[in-house]
Amino acid sequence: MRFVIQRVKNAQVTVNDEVVGRIGKGFMVLVGVSETDTQETADKMVSKMIRLRIFEDENGKTNLDLASVNGELLIVSQFTLYADCRKGNRPSFIKAGDPAHAEALYEYILKKCAQTVPVVERGIFGAEMSVSLVNDGPFTILLDSETL
Repeated sequence: MRFVIQRVKNAQVTVNDEVVGRIGKGFMVLVGVSETDTQETADKMVSKMIRLRIFEDENGKTNLDLASVNGELLIVSQFTLYADCRKGNRPSFIKAGDPAHAEALYEYILKKCAQTVPVVERGIFGAEMSVSLVNDGPFTILLDSETL
């Protein structure tokens, strides 16, 4: 499982010119699921993400987590995080989880996050989406379950 976490001032996702998810200060998270990922994998990833201390404290040090700043989450599924570009110029996505498996884990991640984060917004799984954000920093973190 892979999470690309961007600390944002605000973010939104639209489908067919309609806003389907919008947040203020927090994390905009792209989520990629592989075929071998499980709910246990998701639990570890969510726990790590929400405890990341990447917001600035009163001294300007990145020392505060999402809860400390009343941060919000926008979570968007992104199978292309499993693109394999080693051979040729056309990416292969065979390591990405099949849609049924990936969607089930995506929904699980949303529910898991909502247990501790008051505002959790989402994209629409499998839809053609436009994501816009104001990256704060910029500050972007890649979490990969294979390296946790």
